[in-house]
Amino acid sequence: MNGFEAVIGLEVHLHLKTESKMFCGCRANYFGSEPNLSTCPVCLGLPGSLPVINRQAVEHGIMLALALDCEVSRRIQFYRKNYFYPDLPKNYQITGQNSPVGENGTLDVGGRQIHIHQVHLEEDVGKSVHPGARSVSLVDLNRAGVPLTELVTEPDITSPQEARDFLSKLRTIAQTLGISTANPEEGAMRADVNVSVRPKGQKELGVKVEIKNLNSFRSVQRALEYEIDRQIKVLGTGGRLGQETRSWDDDRGTTETMRSKEFAHDYRYFPDPDLVPLLVDEKWIEFVKKEMPELAPARAARFAR
Repeated sequence: MNGFEAVIGLEVHLHLKTESKMFCGCRANYFGSEPNLSTCPVCLGLPGSLPVINRQAVEHGIMLALALDCEVSRRIQFYRKNYFYPDLPKNYQITGQNSPVGENGTLDVGGRQIHIHQVHLEEDVGKSVHPGARSVSLVDLNRAGVPLTELVTEPDITSPQEARDFLSKLRTIAQTLGISTANPEEGAMRADVNVSVRPKGQKELGVKVEIKNLNSFRSVQRALEYEIDRQIKVLGTGGRLGQETRSWDDDRGTTETMRSKEFAHDYRYFPDPDLVPLLVDEKWIEFVKKEMPELAPARAARFAR
């Protein structure tokens, strides 16, 4: 790469395979349904409605954390992340980002250990729909409240192919555990990437760019290949990069600026007053361990003995 190296981190969202949503009794499997049928006062954010934590979703999150050799947290707290957007009827999202299920995990990819910063639970938001050539946008809230686990890696990934291999292996783990279909085509597995380049041998990280709108593993690889090449060309001609969020255009094979990230958003996080903290004791962790199927590395080690 002409004297440069890439530094890549991933943020991966997995829809959890549960009967109901994260904080209400609505059906979680909304794919293929008519718009706004799988909704209730809780996921619509109507006044007076109260959320209830989905135990199965929490256990799925713990199971993924264990499979990735994370340190499982003994206390899980849900927070309100406040912002305004048409597909967020409550004007806040309930998230465990500040109180993860697990931290400090690893996943072996091609003999390299990719470190997992954290795994946390949250609810998904609704979906904006832009029908045909009409100059309107519609909102489908079937997805609002569907349980998610978000996995954040450390910036350990060094190439677009390695990023794709990581996602492929994570999908296999999620499917083997039975916690998610992990099907990108149905939106059950989504990834955002953070990428920067720096001169080889330099310790300091370069200017980070986030890329969104990646709906397949192939898109992740292509977007990274394009963006790494773009950043190297800018730096190679004496230009300067700005911290920003860019969107991937799959048809054109390019990334385009969405917004600058010079200023951090203030989401005014605070503990959700309607949800008490969850205490995760050793007995609960052992129960989840017993429910876990054997993963491929453990099976290979058992047969090798």
